[in-house]
This record gives sequence, structure tokens and C-alpha cells, in this order.
Amino acid sequence: MSVNESKSLVVKMHPSDNALVALVDLTKGTEVTFEGQSYILQDDVKAKHKFYTTDLKTGDEVMMYGVLVGKAQFDIPKGSLMTTDNLKHAADPYAYRKIDYQWTSPDVSKFENRTFKGYKRKDGSVGTANYWIFIPTVFCENRNLDVIKEALYNQLGYAVTAKYNQFTHDLLTAFKNGEDLATANIHLNPNPKSNRVFKNIDGIKFLNHQGGCGGNRQDSETLSKLLASYANHSNVAGVTLLSLGCQHLQIKNFITDLKAQNPKFDKPLYIFEQQQMVSEEELIAQAIKSTFIGLSEANEIERTAQPLHHLNIGVKCGGSDGFSGVSANPAVGYTADLVVTLGGKVLLAEFPELCGVEQNMIDRCQSEESANKFIRLMEEYDEQAHRVGSGFFMNPSPGNIKDGLITDAIKSAGAAKKGGTSPVVDVLDYTELATKPGLNLVCTPGNDVEATTGQASSGANLILFTTGLGTPTGNPICPVIKVATNTVLATKMKDIIDIDCGPVIRGEKTISEMGEDILELCIKVASGEVLPKAVQLNQDDFIPWKRGVSL
Repeated sequence: MSVNESKSLVVKMHPSDNALVALVDLTKGTEVTFEGQSYILQDDVKAKHKFYTTDLKTGDEVMMYGVLVGKAQFDIPKGSLMTTDNLKHAADPYAYRKIDYQWTSPDVSKFENRTFKGYKRKDGSVGTANYWIFIPTVFCENRNLDVIKEALYNQLGYAVTAKYNQFTHDLLTAFKNGEDLATANIHLNPNPKSNRVFKNIDGIKFLNHQGGCGGNRQDSETLSKLLASYANHSNVAGVTLLSLGCQHLQIKNFITDLKAQNPKFDKPLYIFEQQQMVSEEELIAQAIKSTFIGLSEANEIERTAQPLHHLNIGVKCGGSDGFSGVSANPAVGYTADLVVTLGGKVLLAEFPELCGVEQNMIDRCQSEESANKFIRLMEEYDEQAHRVGSGFFMNPSPGNIKDGLITDAIKSAGAAKKGGTSPVVDVLDYTELATKPGLNLVCTPGNDVEATTGQASSGANLILFTTGLGTPTGNPICPVIKVATNTVLATKMKDIIDIDCGPVIRGEKTISEMGEDILELCIKVASGEVLPKAVQLNQDDFIPWKRGVSL
């Protein structure tokens, strides 16, 4: 990948590829010379897009990242722009084959004796944050959670709306005074003074959802395991649970799943069932009072120095573009290899975005059992998609395609780079907890929020989220760090981006240098020294994966 060797116009992602990625806008008729070969462009090729390096006949295979990503739909001269018209998705079949996978771990001498300031729990796990969470067992309790949230956020200093409340107040005052609002000197204060009461409580989070009843029992059972995993999460100090009483997801089911995940669970857990209460008012008042007492006790927990092997990093991409697999994803992949070498865990999710690179993942599995589990989960998931008239091949969004991701296999091959090159130590179904240090594959949808929701349930205490187009996604309990593929995005949407991988595109930094920069940021975030933009904005996105039909 010679993008790191010079400020080139194009880059080739793998020696066997027959397409090049444009790093800058190129015009029709331009002669591009790369690795001793010259190509006359048959079309305009914008940055992030690809052009073919060989003449193609109908049905010929197109390779990128060293894997099959599509087949030509008609004869195409070399130098032509890759489009959805001339290329359709294709991927090689896959199967388990016993491979002695070898990898070269990166140099971690810069990080070997480093620590982060985390929250040590009684069960030995370490959090990167200290949250209190509210859980509804059923959607019927969402409104009560909203009332409690408004009360606690405003009084305890966690409301991100404080600056907007003051802005609106100033507008109202000017209006009452008869001022011309169009010319009034009223500005938004982006940094209002913090009035947080509990300095060691990083937030109070509310896991509103649409499940727990209706639907089918399978979805309620999955939701129970998901909520239990959030209660048990290393970033959670205590839990307040609200139940209606008659729903599918009973309190006893939640407790059973919680104890199954952690038999020694001993965090504060306050449970309130509305149908057993005198009134809704009593339910809300008691929940607020109990939680306030719990918060005052949890506030006594402080950060202490912890080794980096306690990092559990989820890697995710969303709003991807043609540079995702060139800059941000490989850089995050290098960070992943650093974390694995240091004894930490890395969670690579989004199974629809592993379509086309399955064989690589299978060959990297340390056990035949894990390889076969991966194959089963992929096949069951794809079959389910086909039953409703879809499939993994339909994964790229209009935004993905517009910015150079023409087929799902191209998107997947670039997306898989986030997982680095280390062996796969385990394969986890949705809500299963990661217990083995190393790279874990986690079955989730490609949907941004469903995927991050699932990664947190498997234990991620940080998430690295790469994006080329920009997406305001976060998680209630797991700090999400946004990694831009390009400087244009990082500059335009600086309110949501934490780190820019544009220097890789410009040849100013290598993948390894960028990967080390990202790990340095992870350490600061894990220590509470830097708040990612998603945390600052309270981007607390939480969407459970509904795997069944609705009844």
C-alpha cells in the first residue's frame, strides 16, 4: 500500500488487485503512472473512487484488498471508472480448512509499562467510566424514565441542553423586552459552567427501548440478556430497574440472566414494579430517592492506575466512504493489533460487513469450533435476510455508493481492516460476553447503533468508530471515539470527530504512526482525561437487535 511511501495520486490496496483508488480528483484523459504502468482515464474519477487497471470482459472478476469483490457486467476498457452499472457484487465461497495462521505482532515497547486511570470493580473488571443506568423491562415504562431523566439531569448537572435552555431564556427575555430578535446580540454559550453534583459519576443513562412485550418471546429473551449484560458492564456502578408487571420480560428472567453472566454480581440494584405500587407518582418518587442514595455511595469510587490489558475495544465503522479501507480502518486495525499484543481484547462486529472476507476470518480462527460457529452464524444471518427478500449484497447505502463503495464485498473488505491482523481467539453470538484476550468476532447487524449496542453488551469499554461521511452515533455506557477517514470531514464536522486520519491519505503519516496516535487517545479517554465528542453531546444511542418477527 504505497499511499504511505509518497504523496501519490492513487493507491493499490493489494498486489493482486486490478483496480486503483484515487486519492485526489482525477479528470478524464489524465495519464496516471503507477508502479511502472500507465493508465489513460476513460472517465472522471473523483477522490475515493476506483478505476480498472485491466481490460475486462463480461463476467471477469474484479479484485480489491486481495479478494473477489465483484464481476464485470459488460466489456470494460482499462482506465474506466468503477460504477454500480459495470460491477455487481460477487464473493468467493468459504469453508473451514486447517491453516496454521501466523502473524507478526507489532512493536509495543512504547506502551508496555503504560497504564490508564480506570474504575476497578469488585469482580476484577475495570471500567473506563462510572455510570448509573436506568433499565425498563418493557417499553411501557419509557415515559416514567423520561420524567425521571428530566428531574435528575436538570438537578444533578448532566443535561446537555443547559446551553440551549439558557439560549432560549435569553431569546425569551429579549422578546418580552420588545427587542428585534433578528438583530439582538444573543449567542449560544458552548461551554456553560458545570454544576455536576457527583464528581465521580460520569453520567446517569436511560436505556429506553421498544421491547419487552408484544413481538415474540425470542426477542424478549434476547433483550433480557442484553439488559443484564449492561447491568454487569464494567462501566456501570449501579442500576435502577422499572417494570410494569405483566410483560413478557419478567423481573425474574432478568435476574436469572444477570446471575448467569456474573454469579457474584453485587452492584446496587433497585427494582420497582408499577403494578405493585400505589401510584405512578409513588413509583417515580421512590425510584428517584433510592437512586440518589445509590449515586452518593457510587460517587465514592475513584479512578486508579490500571494496566492496558484491561482495555476492551470495540471497532466499528459507519457512514463509510472510499477512504475507510485506506486510512481510518487500517489505522484502527493497527491499534487493535497493539491492544491484542498488550493482552487486551478487541471486538470486531458487523457480520454483514464481513461478506467477502469470510475465508480470511475462518483461516485466522484459532480453533475449528470457533471457525464453524462463525460459518453457522454467517449462514443463518444471510439466510434470514434472503427470506425477507434482502441479503448482504444490499448492504451499501446510497451514501456509501456515492463515495466509492460500489459493492458489499468492497465495503466489507475495507471494513474488516479494523480488526487488524491478529488471530481470532473467539466468536461470540449477540450478547455473549468476551472472556478471552485477543481478537473476538461479535455477531451484530451492520446498523451503526445496533452494532455498538451489541459490542457494549459483549464487554467493550471503549469503541473506536471510523467514518468517512460523518455520523452522530454514541452509546449510553461505552465512550465512542470518532475517527475520520479524511481531513475534509474532520474539519467540516469537528463537533463530532475526535481524530483525523487524513494525514495517511496525504502521505504525512504511516498506518502504524496513526495507529499509535489512536491508542494514545484511547488511553486518555479511558482515564477520563479526554471526553469524546459523542460523550460531550450525550449521544446515548441504544437499539436492541430484534431478530424475530412481531406478533
